[in-house]
Amino acid sequence: MARIGVFVCHCGENIARTVDCAKVAEFASRLPGVVHAVDYRYMCSDPGQRLIQEAIREKNLTGVVVASCSPHMHEVTFRRAVQRAGLNPFLCEMANIREQCSWVHQDREEATEKACELVHLMVEKVKWNQPLEPIRVPMTRKALVIGGGIAGIQAALDIANGGREVILVEKEPSIGGHMAQLSETFPTLDCSQCIMTPRMVEVKNHPRITLYTYSEVESVDGYIGNFEVKIRKKARSVDENLCTGCGECQTKCPQGKSKTTQIPNEFDMGLSRRPAIFVPFPQAVPNVPVIDRAHCRYFEDGKCGVCKKVCPAGAVDFEQEDQVITETVGAIIVATGYDVMPASHYGEYGGGRYADVIDGLQFERLLSASGPTGGEPRRPSDGKVPETVVFVACAGSRDPAHGVGYCSKICCMYTAKHAMLYKHKVHHGQAYVFYMDIRAGGKNYDEFVRRAIEEEGAVYLRGRVSRIYEKDGKLIVKGADTLSGSPVEIEADLVVLATAVQPRDGAEALAQMLKVPYDGYCFLSEAHPKLRPVETNSSGVYLAGACQAPKDIPETVAQASAAAGKVLGLFSVEEMEREPTVSRINERTCIGCFDCERVCPFGAIERKEIRDRQGNLVKLVSHVNPGVCAGCGACVTTCRSGSADLAGFSDEQVMAQIAALGVG
Repeated sequence: MARIGVFVCHCGENIARTVDCAKVAEFASRLPGVVHAVDYRYMCSDPGQRLIQEAIREKNLTGVVVASCSPHMHEVTFRRAVQRAGLNPFLCEMANIREQCSWVHQDREEATEKACELVHLMVEKVKWNQPLEPIRVPMTRKALVIGGGIAGIQAALDIANGGREVILVEKEPSIGGHMAQLSETFPTLDCSQCIMTPRMVEVKNHPRITLYTYSEVESVDGYIGNFEVKIRKKARSVDENLCTGCGECQTKCPQGKSKTTQIPNEFDMGLSRRPAIFVPFPQAVPNVPVIDRAHCRYFEDGKCGVCKKVCPAGAVDFEQEDQVITETVGAIIVATGYDVMPASHYGEYGGGRYADVIDGLQFERLLSASGPTGGEPRRPSDGKVPETVVFVACAGSRDPAHGVGYCSKICCMYTAKHAMLYKHKVHHGQAYVFYMDIRAGGKNYDEFVRRAIEEEGAVYLRGRVSRIYEKDGKLIVKGADTLSGSPVEIEADLVVLATAVQPRDGAEALAQMLKVPYDGYCFLSEAHPKLRPVETNSSGVYLAGACQAPKDIPETVAQASAAAGKVLGLFSVEEMEREPTVSRINERTCIGCFDCERVCPFGAIERKEIRDRQGNLVKLVSHVNPGVCAGCGACVTTCRSGSADLAGFSDEQVMAQIAALGVG
């Protein structure tokens, strides 16, 4: 015999302003099976939870319905409350009379009537609820971090320092990411590599971190606590165990001797050139060269091999092949970072046509002491020091017609930094900044921008640039100053475009591999922007840094530590508990059509052999892996034989709710 308790929450005025909560409680008290009904201002508060617990004990309740806000907010709160009173937590249901009722209605009478119906639905459902127990899944307490920029480095170090093993995978020959390319960082103007390099070395030497550089994640199978990951470790053509990092191979490579045979240096954003065997930058970790087989003469015609001949350690190995390494991990952090939209995307600004129209990362390399000009800002076209530099903010950002609709967040700040650093290097030079508006929302950020204007003399012009063209060796920048209402024309020696921040190439494919949602720009989507900002809807997969959205370094580091904290929390127990609201297959009635396998978005359906006592195969049926199932119910709606059922949403429960509405 059902003994249901109904508890109606006012939610302050969120519900009570539109819904007559006392009337809803009175209505509920007359429903068959309801033995207790009450309304209270804040049911989620400690006194509110005690009301529920006392009623369970005194009235011997067999089920509880809380009429309040969305289950996403407080379902866990109320389930824990009823569990403390001795009732199975899955005998508690919530009727959402806030988001689904009070917030979407204005007429009090209609809203109250609808709230009564919602409560009636959940009362009928809870009568059919069964006690459920959490699913316990064994867990591999080892983490995978994809991406070796500052986000991946921070996350890996935090997890490793927390006592758990980490595998760090970076597709470039060295870790460091874009932060390693920077000259100085805002707002403190710390030397980027000075603060980055010690952490890179710490990663390399940490006993709990396994580092795979020049490697990519090829496939991911399994589920939270038990992911099976295949990593392709690409052939460097250099034995990492033998190489001493002496650099002899690079200095003797014939393709590094002549400008006609040298290859554009990716780390310097094409502003310098490198040989076919190279280390990306002097502080690279690991400090082991890679042979660029696409441009190496030995791999083109087999007629070189100088690097192998001069290597004193015998580390060069032309026969080295890719390795595919399989690892089992319990959690994955995605920290793949960002790229910037190339300047060549903007034809109206001369990008791709004029050598002296460059993007922000290229200017960083010109300012860096390890860059192609030794830190002296020089024009790519002729090597002269630019006397006038124009910086164009929002080049492609907040501009759906020519770029992307979102704000790239870091451009205002790094443009101010560029103007400031340029003045530090060229004291007599003049910096102009065209901007739409200034977004400097971090600690000491606004003061930093003001310093660039007031102390360093950068001229800020509020307006858009309409056109950039070349005339008599100068770049003519035509724009407008909307504050003075006048057109502006500047003769510049160098133009720097603050181009839009974008996800890295391959972000979409990686998201699909990990079953992580992503937006229209291919930034990965978090589970909830406020309450679960580093988690994803794919359990066990977390986000860190600019793979989620444009971020500066402090925010990236904070998010990386947050993701690491989530992983360490997950790894704090040997077995993981999961919600038991998962699908089940009746193997006796399953006809083996496997439609459920085809529609399952999480890959939770497996094929199972049913054999007789003699070991003969009788039939193949579907089986649900409870560790993978997310309880979406797609298999239930697809099953031809009605063999699939979803715990907590059985046919009886659904039909009882329909009957409560008087439908059919």
